[in-house]
Amino acid sequence: MELKTVVTEESYNVSPGKIWEALTDKDKMKKWYFDLNEFKAEKGFEFSFAGKGHKGENYIHLCKVTEADVNKNFSTAGNMKIFPENLL
Repeated sequence: MELKTVVTEESYNVSPGKIWEALTDKDKMKKWYFDLNEFKAEKGFEFSFAGKGHKGENYIHLCKVTEADVNKNFSTAGNMKIFPENLL
C-alpha cells in the first residue's frame, strides 16, 4: 500500500490570532472539527477521536501535533484505524 501525503493550505482575511484560536482552542474546534476530550497545541501532543466513514464504517483517528508555532504554523499528522460496526 502506497502512503500519500495531503497538504492543505488556506488563506483567510482575518488576523493570525483568530485563525490560531480556531485551530487550537478545544471549544472553538468542536464547532468545525470534532469534540475532543483533550487537546493541547503543543508539538508531540497526541489525540484521537471516533468517526464514521462515507460507507458507515467506524474508525478511530489517531493524531499527533507535529508543529505548533503560535500564530504562525500549526500541523498535525494522523491515520485511521477502521473497526467492524460492533466494536465502537
